[in-house]
Amino acid sequence: MNKIVIDGSVGEGGGQIFRSSLTLSLLTKKPLQIHNIRSKRSSPGLKQQHLTALKAAAEISNAQVEGDFSGSQEVLFIPGEIKPGNYSFKIPTAGSTALVLQTIFMPLSVASRTSHVSLIGGTHVPWSPPYHYLEWQWLPWMERIGYPGKVELHQCGYYPAGGGRLSCVILSAESIMPVRVTGKGKLIQIRGISAASNLPRDIPNRQRQRFVGRLGPSYPLNDIRSAVLSGQGKGTFLIVLLEFEETTACFTSLGEKAKRAEIVADELVKQVEEYMAASGCVDAYLPDQLLIPLSFANGRSSIQTPNITLHLMTNAEIIQQFLPVRIAIEGNMGKPGKVIISP
Repeated sequence: MNKIVIDGSVGEGGGQIFRSSLTLSLLTKKPLQIHNIRSKRSSPGLKQQHLTALKAAAEISNAQVEGDFSGSQEVLFIPGEIKPGNYSFKIPTAGSTALVLQTIFMPLSVASRTSHVSLIGGTHVPWSPPYHYLEWQWLPWMERIGYPGKVELHQCGYYPAGGGRLSCVILSAESIMPVRVTGKGKLIQIRGISAASNLPRDIPNRQRQRFVGRLGPSYPLNDIRSAVLSGQGKGTFLIVLLEFEETTACFTSLGEKAKRAEIVADELVKQVEEYMAASGCVDAYLPDQLLIPLSFANGRSSIQTPNITLHLMTNAEIIQQFLPVRIAIEGNMGKPGKVIISP
């Protein structure tokens, strides 16, 4: 069996290596053996979020799997043919629904017909894209490349309760186009939402007021909404999308117990101001999320990033073990740089 062997301890040594490897195994139909899974984490091995991603990848492809248990640091994954259909997956913790969805989104995109996916778990949790990042930033860029889809939020899920619900319609991929983003252009507007679940209404209002009060005099703010959303457990967040003539950038700040609403807003203000002062053209989270789709594009892509991250470097290394693609990252770690993807 000609399988791809991945060392999960390389680079950032976390769950991204596992999820990217699953996605690439599904797309290339190459068997995968991955060891040292999440070896650099304080509690290594597979957690519920990763097990759910593995279950989802296996279910959509009738895959053969070994090592699918909690704490496992080695998995053998032999994919079959991708099956479009209606799927439902539940993370029994506040694990990220976004990261599970991203694992199977592209594979289902290349199937012959539309798929519907429902997910239960965390929708606005630390160390992962929140639901609104998916809707406002990630999916529009995926559609621009040629992978269309639609998401809908039914209930927010926060740490530690989880229990959030979202659904996604994944359409068949169109022609896969490269992306070249070398400038921002004029800032058109900043829009966003300040929201909370099962907390007093004044909390999202205060988050909004602080953000608008600090940035309103300097930037074109438009439709910064305050909302109370249905949720499982208590939680709050503030997220904004910066819309330029040529690009977009998205930033989030999450609330937590004993964290004042004004601090949530101040943290987001800092992110926006740092981005506006940097030379990159998208937020630093987006490039590594687009590396896999752009590796299948019909042409060369280039993206100016405000920050070369270890996640970006690691994802590039994993992709090049599966595909005959060249990914060049120009610049130094932690600094602005340029990403060039040449399929």
